[in-house]
Amino acid sequence: MASDKELSDFLASIEKRAFKRTAYTVRDDDAALDIVQDAMIRLAEKYADRPAAELPLLFQRILSNATMDWFRRRKVRSAVESNFSNFEGNGGDEDFDLLEMLETQDGSLGAEGADAEASRTQMLQAIEQEVAQLPARQREAFLLRYWEELDVAETATVMGCSEGSVKTHCSRAVHALAKALRAKGIAP
Repeated sequence: MASDKELSDFLASIEKRAFKRTAYTVRDDDAALDIVQDAMIRLAEKYADRPAAELPLLFQRILSNATMDWFRRRKVRSAVESNFSNFEGNGGDEDFDLLEMLETQDGSLGAEGADAEASRTQMLQAIEQEVAQLPARQREAFLLRYWEELDVAETATVMGCSEGSVKTHCSRAVHALAKALRAKGIAP
């Protein structure tokens, strides 16, 4: 059984990555925040009695299900409100900044000059845009494998598909990203 501290530490360690993953998926920061908070609450309420080692996979599955529920509710809502046009802009800043998590070559955080930081920001924005353009299953597999660092079996469990499907989705995502980024002049 996970202690309160273990559960709290786990939730604190996962919150930013979970938010970013969900924001990529739903393309709405406010909705992403709500989805992640709901998933965290569900984990704490229903699975706090599980061992701490089981929490990561449980949380990823809960988060995936919460995201699918959001899409279903949105689909129903849009059908009911078909006469209304309520598109929102992409305004609003995100609290999470990927640049805060990147190390420079000497191992320090954020010790770059303004020109290098601006160049890195532009490159990361291009990468984020390309990740957002991936098909949903490819994006989900890519983010779970390379952002959440889950192995193939764990990713298959979270996505509810076979390990072969995970490998296929990841391969297609990596090739699509590489092609799109090369076209923008970003090479490995």
